[in-house]
Amino acid sequence: MPVISMFYGIIIRMYFLDNQHHGVPHIHARYGEHEASVGLYDGEILAGELSRKQLRLVQAWIELHRDELVADWELAVAGETPYKIDPL
Repeated sequence: MPVISMFYGIIIRMYFLDNQHHGVPHIHARYGEHEASVGLYDGEILAGELSRKQLRLVQAWIELHRDELVADWELAVAGETPYKIDPL
């Protein structure tokens, strides 16, 4: 599972071939011992948990990079390596 970005202690990953796990395009955000799957279109947590502050940072980052994230999602579900995306 490649790391596509890191900012403020948050690690963002996108798993290969992960399109059936939650049924919607998403990323995996980890901060300390907390991890959550976050939807790319609405920024909502699909599974797991993050603190409110870290979730808001992830949501802001998604908003800024949604087009890049969707392109990376297409690569990842096809089993290809997604590109790195600039941090927040």
